[in-house]
Amino acid sequence: MATILKILGVGAVLYLAPLAFLYFMQRSMIYHPDQTRPEPAAWNLPDMLAVTLRTDDDLSLLAWWKPPADGRPVIVFFHGNGGHIGYRNSKVRGFLDRGYGVLLVAWRGYGGNEGKPTEAGLYADGYAALRFLDQQGIGKNKIVLYGESLGSGVAVELASRDAGQILVLEAPFTSLAAAAADRFPLFPVRWLISDRFDSESKIGKVTLPLLIIHGEADMVLPVSLGRTLLEKANEPKKGVFIQKAGHNNLYDFGAGSIVLAFLDKEYP
Repeated sequence: MATILKILGVGAVLYLAPLAFLYFMQRSMIYHPDQTRPEPAAWNLPDMLAVTLRTDDDLSLLAWWKPPADGRPVIVFFHGNGGHIGYRNSKVRGFLDRGYGVLLVAWRGYGGNEGKPTEAGLYADGYAALRFLDQQGIGKNKIVLYGESLGSGVAVELASRDAGQILVLEAPFTSLAAAAADRFPLFPVRWLISDRFDSESKIGKVTLPLLIIHGEADMVLPVSLGRTLLEKANEPKKGVFIQKAGHNNLYDFGAGSIVLAFLDKEYP
């Protein structure tokens, strides 16, 4: 009996120790910021201007901004959990070259910004971006909400609250809890995760034209999450699932052209 209890005790420790690690270190596992401050010219975007967004909780955030040409829409780009806005230069270049305005938002704790990223904090950053556009005279009907990976959670949050005119989601998820459960199936992470980004519960409130692009070979956020989110969404909606694309290389498989074609149809 003593041996059995000892084995059970060791097993409990072996299970509970990584569980505790996941719980207490969860945000460091979600957010991977590059905290250096990027400059547009150094990232081959000399036509963009570094501007400051102000959040409701009084943080100053870096963003890169270029106004639209000839009344074209503005793409508000919410990036994913790694790096900083400079790493998205090649993605937004195609939009700029077509005359679209772009507001590339750096999250709190990223790109030299003050603060620490949390779900509530990133939502506040998103609303700060919308206020900036309002100050620039950009109306709701000229705003495209673009969410990349983690940023898709912010884009869906804003769209569910009647912001923007079009919603584009690149490699999205149903919820961060579902994504974590897929990554750590042996642990009850659905109950432990603090920053949930529950897009699945919000997508039914979104009435904007929706485009979802996801790679079939995505090893970070399984394509099943993107498919489920599309299934739950209202019309009009379109899903493009690229067979050989992974999580970070969708633009190598023509995602930029797909997004531009979708926008051109909505804004002829």
